[in-house]
Amino acid sequence: LALKDLGCPPILAVAEDQVAASRAVGLEAEAIFPSFVAVRAGMGLSDEDAIRRLMSNQREFLERMLLPALSSSAKALDELAAEADAIISTPFVFAAPIIAEKRSIPLINIVLQPMAMLSSYDPPATPDFWMAKQAPVGRIGAAWNNTIYTVMRRLLRHLYSGQLDAVRIQHGLPPSGAADMLEPQKKARLVVACYSKTLSPIPADAPARTKIVGFPFFDQHEENDQTLNQRIADFLVCGTAPIVFTLGTFAVRSAGNFYEEAEAIARSLGARAVLLTGGNARPEADGSILRCGYVPHSLLFPHAAVIVHHGGVGTTGQAMRAGKPQLIVPHMGDQTDHARRIERLGLGLWMKASHFGVARAAPKIRRLLHTQSFQERARFIGALIDQEDGGRDAARAIINAISEN
Repeated sequence: LALKDLGCPPILAVAEDQVAASRAVGLEAEAIFPSFVAVRAGMGLSDEDAIRRLMSNQREFLERMLLPALSSSAKALDELAAEADAIISTPFVFAAPIIAEKRSIPLINIVLQPMAMLSSYDPPATPDFWMAKQAPVGRIGAAWNNTIYTVMRRLLRHLYSGQLDAVRIQHGLPPSGAADMLEPQKKARLVVACYSKTLSPIPADAPARTKIVGFPFFDQHEENDQTLNQRIADFLVCGTAPIVFTLGTFAVRSAGNFYEEAEAIARSLGARAVLLTGGNARPEADGSILRCGYVPHSLLFPHAAVIVHHGGVGTTGQAMRAGKPQLIVPHMGDQTDHARRIERLGLGLWMKASHFGVARAAPKIRRLLHTQSFQERARFIGALIDQEDGGRDAARAIINAISEN
């Protein structure tokens, strides 16, 4: 939207089930990936079981979600990019560097989470990288982490070079392997880190042309999302600040007993709570508990006492900007990394999803509610992030990069 406002209207190349939402906010969008429904059908699983499997196995996510559509997405992206000035993409759209190279146009990488920088000095703090030396990392630790990355890149080359090279050959390019397929591309003209430097500064070994711009906040998908639903607004003003529980837009579809446990936790603490259960469910209050579907986080989170969530980067950023302590319950991928960063920053605590229940979660939330340092630190960081304008700063950096000779 910021690019459009600055006179560089983009085309969003998205999955089939994201086209309508993109167009609804006034952006041009075309499908180059299949919908999640199609992916799930190919797995032969229910919606909930497919999400659970993808969240629990990163290789499954790669091989089920990202790689199968490589050839078709490259073809579709090639057609869309016929008159493009640049291709702007996360490192996980494997067709993007292929088509950018084929058409000799700039590739700009967008990095949405700190761990995607794959830094030896600031490695991912996730179960998949259990062997990495975690921050603070000196020269010896960085050398160890770089050795781990070298092994990982060799494994990626062994497993996936054939698939990537086949598509490169289809587009008249020589083979190049798959060693760096999960990190910012060395040939990228610019790497734009779309998160706050308070969450993670630029690591020492980041690509030379890396710019951190802040979170590109956007969570109002329709005109009526500009204000809170009246029933929600009435609930918020009729008592103490509630604990907000949410699992975002993906994990919420395989929530298990998360919301039942959330309600039990809130009642055990004698606290009010808002449970964001996903979808279009209308707000329904049961005494001190309000259940509802989607609510714009930017409107709801400032009214919270504590925010309990899965640790997705968008939700983490919204909670940081709201200036509220967080309890993060990671479900997959980058979420554990965000959880540990939030804890290191003094903004909250985290726990494993398998431990989420009254016995273990309630004491952590009680600590967040009644420890002044969490409250003060959250407000301080929230004020800093509120001054950032990640979307517009990203757009300006992109336009400047495209304008270079």
